[in-house]
Amino acid sequence: MSGKSNDTGQKPLPKWYDGDTYTKWETVNNPYTGDEALLSPNEVAMYDLIKGAEFTKNWNLVRKGCDWFRSANPSAYMTLLD
Repeated sequence: MSGKSNDTGQKPLPKWYDGDTYTKWETVNNPYTGDEALLSPNEVAMYDLIKGAEFTKNWNLVRKGCDWFRSANPSAYMTLLD
């Protein structure tokens, strides 16, 4: 986990987002490839929402989350979610 706590420059979460919010940057690993990406607090929050929605099979929420994530951080999206 990164100790970076500056949240400037991150894309705001969308109005429909109703999950937890975070304050620290984190390095997240793709569970299938082991590749990693450094995510802003908002990206970590959305990543957690997407993974939870996958678990509950809420595909509409997965799609909305992935759309947001793809525009917020395309490189991390390709590493973690594509």
